[in-house]
Amino acid sequence: MAKLTDETRAALRRRSRLVALGRDGEFSQGFVNVPPFRGSTVLYPDVETLKKGGQRFTYGRRGTPTMQALASAWSDLSGAAGTMLVPSGIAAITSALMATLAAGDHLLMSDAVYGPSRFLANTTLKRLGIETEYYDPRIGAGIAALMRPNTTTIFAESPGSETFEVQDIPAIAAAAHARGACLILDNTWATPLFFSPHAHGVDIAIEAGTKYLSGHSDLLLGLVSATADWFERLRRSTETLGIPAGPEDMFLALRGLRTMDLRLREAERQGLALATWLSDRPEVLRVIHPALPDHPDHWLWSRDFSGSSGLFSVVLKPVSDAAVAAMLDGLELFGLGYSWAGYESLVVPVDCTPRRTATRFAPGGPTVRISVGLEDIEDLQADLDRGFQRLRAKA
Repeated sequence: MAKLTDETRAALRRRSRLVALGRDGEFSQGFVNVPPFRGSTVLYPDVETLKKGGQRFTYGRRGTPTMQALASAWSDLSGAAGTMLVPSGIAAITSALMATLAAGDHLLMSDAVYGPSRFLANTTLKRLGIETEYYDPRIGAGIAALMRPNTTTIFAESPGSETFEVQDIPAIAAAAHARGACLILDNTWATPLFFSPHAHGVDIAIEAGTKYLSGHSDLLLGLVSATADWFERLRRSTETLGIPAGPEDMFLALRGLRTMDLRLREAERQGLALATWLSDRPEVLRVIHPALPDHPDHWLWSRDFSGSSGLFSVVLKPVSDAAVAAMLDGLELFGLGYSWAGYESLVVPVDCTPRRTATRFAPGGPTVRISVGLEDIEDLQADLDRGFQRLRAKA
C-alpha cells in the first residue's frame, strides 16, 4: 500500500479522509489502527540529540505516536494549524481559556454555555482576577458594544447544549478580530463534520471527544484546535498545565474517528425523525431543535451548518414534577443520565433558568433533553408513548 500523498489527501471526500487520516506508517507500525503507546520516558541515541531535542518524540507528556496520529487527523478535519489533546471536555475548555486570559482581563461568555463552563468562569477565573460578563447568545455583531479595552476573549457555544440557540459566529468573529480578541467556540454539538469552526473565523475550537468522536460512552477526551496565530500559545499553555489525554482513550477515539461520519449521519436522521414525531404530540408544547423550520435560529443553522446532531430539547406542557418523573423513571430504552452522543438514547430533565443572567429563558413548561441513539426509531417512539401515558396518569 503506497503512502497517501498530499495531493490525494486534499482531494479525498470526507468519509475517505476519516478512514485514512492519522495512519502514517511511523505511527501505526503496519497495524491498521495506530495502537495505544503507553510510556513516559523516551530514550535518546546520544547527548547531542538530547540537548537539542532533536527527535520527534521526547517525553510521553509531550506526545506519543497515538497522540500525534489523532491530533494530526483532527487538525486536518477542523482546518486547524494544530490540536492539543486533554483528558476531558472541561479540560479542553480550561486549556483554551488559560491560553488566552490573564489577571485583569475581561471575558465575554455566552449565557447559554455548558454549566461547568460557567462554574469555571465564576470560581477559578474570578479567583485569578478575570472578570466574566455573560452575553445574549443571539447578540451577533452587537457584541462589539460589550467589548472593552481589556476584553481579550469571547467564548461561544453554538448551539447551546440545553437551549440550542445558534450563534452568528462569523459576525462575532469579525467583532472579536477588529479589537484583537480571541474567539473560542465549543463546537461539540456539530463537530467539524457539520460546522467547520476555523473556516467561520474561530481562533480556538473545543470539542468533547467524549461525545460523537467516541460514540460509545466509554471514554473521556477533549480536543482543542487552533489557527496558526494561536496554536503555539495554546500548545505552551496546555503543556505547562501537564494534562495530556490517556493512551487508551486516544486509541479508542482514533477507532471512533473511522465511523464518526456514519454514526453522526444516523444520529441526524434519527434525531429529526423523533423531533418531528414529538412536535405532533399533544403533551408537547414545543421542540427546540435548530434544524426544524420553526426554530428561531433555523436560518442561521441553514446558512452555516451542513447537518444536525441527535441532541435536542423538548418542552412539555405544564405538568407537575411528579408527572415528569413518572414519565422518565419508567422508560426502558432511554437511559437517564448526562452526556450524550453514545449508541444508547438518553433523556434528562434540564432547567437552566436559575443560571441565566444576561437573558431570560422561560420555556413555558418542564424541559427534557434527549440524545437519540441507534435503537430502532419505532421502538423509541413506543417507549416514549408509554412514558406519556404515565405522565397523563399523574397530571
